Amino acid sequence: MTGPVPTSTYRLQVTADFDLDAVLEVLPYLDDLGVGWLYLSPLLEAHPGSTHGYDVVDPGRIDPARGGPEALARVSAEAHRRGMGIVVDVVPNHVGIETPVTNGWWWDVLRNGRESRFAHYFDIDWDAGDGRVLVPVLGDDDLGGPEGAIGHLEVVDGMLGYHDHRFPLAPGSADPDGDPSAVHDRQHYRLVSWRAADHDLNYRRFFSVNTLAGVRIEDRDVFEATHAEVGRWFREGLVDGLRIDHPDGLRHPAAYLEDLADLTDEAWVVVEKILEPGEELPVRWRTAGTTGYDALALIDRVLVDPAGEADLGALDDEARGGVPPWAEMVRANKREVAETSLNAEVRRIAREVARELDEDPAERRTDVESVLVELLAAFPVYRSYLPDGREHLDLAVETVRAERPDLATALDTVVPLLQDRLTAPALRFQQTSGMVMAKGVEDRSFYRWSRLTSLNEVGADPDDFSLTPAGFHEAMVRRQETGPAAMTALSTHDTKRSEDVRARIAVLAEDPGWWRRTLEDLLDAAPLPDPGFANLLWQAAVGAWPIARDRLHAYAEKAMREAADRTTWTEPDAAYEDAVHAVVDAAYDDGATRAILDGAAERLAAPGWSNALSAKLLSLTIPGVPDVYQGTELWDQSLVDPDNRRPVDFDLRRKLLAAGAAPSAPTGPDDQGAAKLHVVRTALRLRRGRPELFTRYEPVGAGGAAAGHLLAFDRGGVVAVATRLPLGLAEAGGWRDTRLALPEGEWRDLLTERPAAAEVGRLLDTLPVALLVREDR
Repeated sequence: MTGPVPTSTYRLQVTADFDLDAVLEVLPYLDDLGVGWLYLSPLLEAHPGSTHGYDVVDPGRIDPARGGPEALARVSAEAHRRGMGIVVDVVPNHVGIETPVTNGWWWDVLRNGRESRFAHYFDIDWDAGDGRVLVPVLGDDDLGGPEGAIGHLEVVDGMLGYHDHRFPLAPGSADPDGDPSAVHDRQHYRLVSWRAADHDLNYRRFFSVNTLAGVRIEDRDVFEATHAEVGRWFREGLVDGLRIDHPDGLRHPAAYLEDLADLTDEAWVVVEKILEPGEELPVRWRTAGTTGYDALALIDRVLVDPAGEADLGALDDEARGGVPPWAEMVRANKREVAETSLNAEVRRIAREVARELDEDPAERRTDVESVLVELLAAFPVYRSYLPDGREHLDLAVETVRAERPDLATALDTVVPLLQDRLTAPALRFQQTSGMVMAKGVEDRSFYRWSRLTSLNEVGADPDDFSLTPAGFHEAMVRRQETGPAAMTALSTHDTKRSEDVRARIAVLAEDPGWWRRTLEDLLDAAPLPDPGFANLLWQAAVGAWPIARDRLHAYAEKAMREAADRTTWTEPDAAYEDAVHAVVDAAYDDGATRAILDGAAERLAAPGWSNALSAKLLSLTIPGVPDVYQGTELWDQSLVDPDNRRPVDFDLRRKLLAAGAAPSAPTGPDDQGAAKLHVVRTALRLRRGRPELFTRYEPVGAGGAAAGHLLAFDRGGVVAVATRLPLGLAEAGGWRDTRLALPEGEWRDLLTERPAAAEVGRLLDTLPVALLVREDR
């Protein structure tokens, strides 16, 4: 990477309702805030009505609904005039196929089958579908008609219709007698039950999303076709960097990044790569680093009190009637996912194993699939990149060999193929292991583990409860050495809870006894058949309180269905879900329940604000390129998507920024976050104006009775100071004799515009954070 590196980024969700011209309108505000580069969500043409843009249907052009190419040119010109760059989110793994007619490539494949010139663009196992693409759209009521006829099937307007779905007809396949079943049987696709997707689907998906089809980006012509528009952006100087979505889905991520570096002339590129604790990016990847979930996990944990771990763990164990160890839960959930919603991917690897061995896929299929399921369940990280990560595969093999001796023969057959980085099974296994990890952890285990839910976050291990300041400093020194240009995140469009919700929930670790009593009171006031889920639900509620009723209902539905232990998306348990929604309603309609929540939110407010400001300052000042997710320069009490993609009130933010209010501690429930805005503005402007002050990392020590509540470091002329564990600090009598061991020189706190005092009680008498700059330089 030789291109310019942003001093910071600001993520904007570009939609039809907030298009590129709306981006243009907020540019002056973002410039005034101190933002380095705009960070835009996917811009390529997406499925009509898409609010996220990850379901691209035409990678050859900018989405007209999002403003089209002319609007990007306008935004780019104005941003560059202001000295700001632009980074765009790009989706190389898959395209959207929900409505086939909107995706010309997919439409042509359905129409012409293997003979389509786009057939090799998609990752389809034609042999598994008798030469046809399986399309899982049929409802239960339309199956099993006379002689296998499909209900609600018709030929209409030269297409095959099924309810509102429309599919192309192969040339010459129309039936003059108008028999839609006969016409269907002549197609290069076969409509099958939606339930068949989990086990029988023969095209690779994005996780278990049937409407997102994987593409073979590893083929040069596919790369060129999907990146022609992206290449234009860089040739014409419209865009300065890229964020790459889900590189783990690619067959050869390293090779893809090589191609991308050549296409963009070594522009700043970061990858949405989830690293497990202790794992690092392959050194040969041509990327500036990750999108920052690894940094997010460290920031969260250094603000958590380790003393609360045992009590909160005991509470969750009692509420759930026993909670298995985290690693055991994850492995069980990954196994379940591999056997159910992602079983089609497992079966495809098994077929590729059979082809390598020149065997009938039906021979030994059961044992081979069982071995693959167990290896995927035992895999300790998202994926390997052979030869990188071979040790992770070896560890999984050792685990399965020790625990499943009955699979020894099949294991000996499969493992050599998975160890050879050139074989199809090895490549397919690597693409699949990340899917299984994501579905088993992020979309299941996170909703079955309620010890301290602020830790249940993408890219983090909830079993890793807290981090000492010394451990944090060690990690940051390493980050400065290996990833100084990587992104640093605190909230994203994928986080399960926004940064300020997590900041409040983290306070529970400082007073687990109070939370136990509060949860018991809530269960008495609004009983729920699953107290463990109630623990998760009420933590979300107090973290986001006050929250609109419909938002909490939406969160409850998503959380209980993702947990998939009492109800699921595909087979909802109406009685259980009604009980959960009744409890949500009680939060608004029942006086006793409402009073408990109001009281809990009031107790958590002040220490939660302290945690939030500390986390924000840390994210803006540690090594890396800090990203501010849209709207989070003020308090943002959002939950999981789509809640965190709600429209942002930029008029309010402009007004508050223009007012330039003097810094002050948050005042109460109606406080809009002026203190947070002040911290963000000050830090971003400093990073943009004086980047030379952020070139190293050295811990800054403290002494005195409350030294353990302080976290400080010197970035090379800027010292960031943050408060830890504010509840315990207050209960112990405050800072008392605590002093900061400032480096030599005269220092000023930019947040208060006062000379910096070594006495921490004076330094942090207004805000729980400080941003100090040497005045004698």
